Amino acid sequence: MTTSGLTPAEVDQRRSRGQSNVVRAHTSRTVWSILRANVFTRFNAIIGALLVVVLIFGPLQDALFGLVIVVNSAVGIVQEWRAKRKLDALALVEQAPVRVRRAGEAVTVPPSDVVVDDVVLLSAGEKVPVDGVVVESAGLEVDESLLTGEADPVAKAIGDEVRSGSFVVAGSGAFRAVHVGDEAYAQRLVASVRRFELSRSELMIGINRILRAITWVIVPLGVLLVISQLSSAGSLDAAMVGTVAGLVPTIPEGLVLMTSVAFAVGVIRLARRQCLVQELPAIEMLARVDTLCLDKTGTLTAPEMDLADIVMVDGLSTVDQQRARDALAALARLDEAPNATMRAITEAVPPADGFVASATVPFSSTRKYSAARFAERGAWCLGAPDVVLPADAPLRVQAERIAATGRRVLALGELPDGALPGGQLPAESVPPTVRPAALVVLRQRLRPDAAETLAYLHDEGVTMKIFSGDHAESVGAVAAQAGVPDAQSTVDARTLPTDTAGLTVALREHAVFGRVTPEQKRGFIDALRADGHTVAMTGDGVNDALAIRHADLGIAMGSGSPATRAVAKVVLLDNSFATLPRVLAEGRRVLGNIERVASLFLVKTMYSLVLAALVGVAHVPFPLLPRHTTLVGSLTIGIPGFFLALAPNTQRWQPGFTRRVLRRAVPAGLVAGVAAFVAYGLGRLNTASDQAADRSTAALTLFLAAAWMLALVARPYNWWRVALVAGVVVAFVVVATVPLSARFFALDFANLANVGIALVTAGVAAVLITVIHFYDNRNAAATT
Repeated sequence: MTTSGLTPAEVDQRRSRGQSNVVRAHTSRTVWSILRANVFTRFNAIIGALLVVVLIFGPLQDALFGLVIVVNSAVGIVQEWRAKRKLDALALVEQAPVRVRRAGEAVTVPPSDVVVDDVVLLSAGEKVPVDGVVVESAGLEVDESLLTGEADPVAKAIGDEVRSGSFVVAGSGAFRAVHVGDEAYAQRLVASVRRFELSRSELMIGINRILRAITWVIVPLGVLLVISQLSSAGSLDAAMVGTVAGLVPTIPEGLVLMTSVAFAVGVIRLARRQCLVQELPAIEMLARVDTLCLDKTGTLTAPEMDLADIVMVDGLSTVDQQRARDALAALARLDEAPNATMRAITEAVPPADGFVASATVPFSSTRKYSAARFAERGAWCLGAPDVVLPADAPLRVQAERIAATGRRVLALGELPDGALPGGQLPAESVPPTVRPAALVVLRQRLRPDAAETLAYLHDEGVTMKIFSGDHAESVGAVAAQAGVPDAQSTVDARTLPTDTAGLTVALREHAVFGRVTPEQKRGFIDALRADGHTVAMTGDGVNDALAIRHADLGIAMGSGSPATRAVAKVVLLDNSFATLPRVLAEGRRVLGNIERVASLFLVKTMYSLVLAALVGVAHVPFPLLPRHTTLVGSLTIGIPGFFLALAPNTQRWQPGFTRRVLRRAVPAGLVAGVAAFVAYGLGRLNTASDQAADRSTAALTLFLAAAWMLALVARPYNWWRVALVAGVVVAFVVVATVPLSARFFALDFANLANVGIALVTAGVAAVLITVIHFYDNRNAAATT
C-alpha cells in the first residue's frame, strides 16, 4: 500500500474482516444500572411488603406511607439519569469526523469508518483517532498528555508511532492505521476501567445496617403483633392494619427519603456551578475527603505556557539586548499556526518595527530550530540549546542547569553575516560561528485559581498529593508555584517500591511525584486508602482513569477523555479547578445537616419498636393507626427535617455517624415510646372514653414528645427555626380542630381528661429528653 491510500474495494475487504474502528461505547452508566441501584433496595422491599398488606386489609388512607417508595426512587433515578444524558451529550459532541486519503483523494469519514491501513491525515488541533505509524511529517508535534501525563509535545518523524487519544499541536502529517477499535492503545487502557462503581457511602451503610437489624427484628415482632392484635382487635382486617401500624414506623423511611432529597438538592446546586454529579451518594464523599490527589497536567496547569525569563548573555549592551528581544518577537510571529511555546513568547514580548523576514527556515522536529533573515536587521535562529549553542558556550551550561529544574529552555542566536544555515537550503544544524544572544525560559501556565483553591483546601484539613508523568523537578516547580506544602520534596516514581507498604511510607513523607505511570497512580490511591484515608482523585486524561475509578471519589474535567468522565463520580464541566471548594462546602453542608436531623428519624424508629414490643406483650389494640404515625412523623420529622437538611452548615465531617446518632436517638425514642404507651394505658382506664379517644391520647402524647425533640435539634435558633417549630405545633392544632381533617386522621379530643393525661405525660417525657440531649452534647464536646 502507498501513501495514496486504500481503494474502495480494499476498504470493504477490511471492513468485512472486522478491521474497522468500531468500539464499545462507554460514556456513562446504563439506564438499567441506574434503575437497579435506586429501585431494588432493602428499604423498598420492606416498605413494599407492608404496603401490600395494608392495600389488602385496610383503607387506602392508611397506605399513605407507601408514597415514600415512589418519591425516594424517583429522586435518585431522575438526578442520575440527567447526569447520564449530560455525559452522553458530551461524548456525542466529541465524535469529530476523520480525514483519510483514499484512492489518492482526501475524504472525511466518521471515526467508526476508519479501517486498518487507512492513511489518516493530521493537522494542528486534530485528535489522533487510532494507533498507527507516521508516513508523512511536516513539523508534526503531538500532545500525549492525556495518555502519559507528560506536558511537553512530542515531535513525530516518519516511522514514529502515534497513539489514539493524543492530538496534534503543531505541523501536519499523515499516518497509516495499524490498531483500530478495541485494539487501539486508548481503548486498551480504558478496558480496565469499564465498570462504574457506586460510592461507598458511610451514611447509606449505616442506614442499611439499621435496616438489616430491623429486617431481623420485624419478623418475630410482626408475629407477636399479629397474635396480640388477633386476640384484642376482633377481626383479621383490624389485626393486620394494627400490625402494619406497629411495624411501618420502625423503618426510618423518612431518613432514607430525606437523604435522597438532600443529596439531590446538593446535586442541583452543584449543577448550577457547572459541576455534574453522577450518583447521589457522591455528595457524601465530597464531605468526607481528607486527601486530594491531583494530576498536574490539565488540572493544576492550563494547556498554555508562560514566558518565565529571558536570560541575556553576559556583556551585551543595552542596544544589543533590545535587538535580541526584537528578533525574538519577530521569530515567534513567523508561524501562522504557532504552538504553545511561540504563543507564550508573542504574549510576553511586544512586536518590533522593521523586522520583515526576507527568508525563513521553518521549525522542524528534526532540525529543532527555526531561523529567519530580517533584511538589515540580520539573521537570527531560535531552537534547542544543544542545537543552537556551541558545545563550549557558557550559556549552554546555564541552559542545562535551568532545564534540570523542569522548565523548558530555548536558545536565541545571531547568525554571522546575516546568512541562513545552509544558504538557500535549510541545514540540519546551525553553524558553530553563531553568536549566542539569550536563553528563553518558559514554564507551564498555572491555572489562575489553583493557588487560592489549594490554600482553601489546606485550611480545611485536606492533604494534597500531586502526581504527574512529567519530570519530577518540573512537577515540583509547578506545585511550589501553586502553594502545595513540601512541594520541593519531589520523588521520581521510577525509584519507588511496588508494594503497598513501601508506597504508604513514601506517600506519608512526600507530596509531589513525577514520572508516574497510570498503574502507579492506581497503586498510590490503593496505598492511601489502605492507610485509612478517604481519597479523591482529579484528572482529565485516559492515564488518570484507573486512579479515578479506584479512588473513593473520582473527579474528572469536562474537557477530559470520555473514559475518565464515565468512571468519575463528579465532572467539572467548565474545567474550573476553583469549583472544588464549592464542591467540598456543598458536601459538608448536606452531610452535616443530615446528621443533625437523622436523630429525629431514628427517634421514631425507636419509639415504634418500643410501642410494638409493649403492645405485643400487653395484648392490647395498637395505640395508633397508620395515619396517626404518618401525621406525627410528617409534622415533627419529615417536613421540618426537610428545611433543616437544606440549611447552611460548615461543620467538618467526623467518622462515627451511626454511633453518634444512635447514642442520642435510642434513649430519646425509648422515653417517647413509653410515654405514649403509658398515656394510652391511662386513657383506657378512663371509662368515659372510647378506643378512638384513647388512640388520640397516645397520638397527642407522641406528637408533643417528638415536637420537643425537634425544638432541641433545631438549635441554635434564628427567626425561621423558631417559626418552623411554632408552625409544626399550629399545624397539628389545625388538623385536630378542623372537623374534616380530624375525621380523616381519626382524632378525637372531646374527652378533656384524656387530653390532660397526654399533656402531663408528654411534659415528663420532655424533661427526660432534655436531660438526655444536653448530657449527650456535653459528652460530644468532651471527646472532640
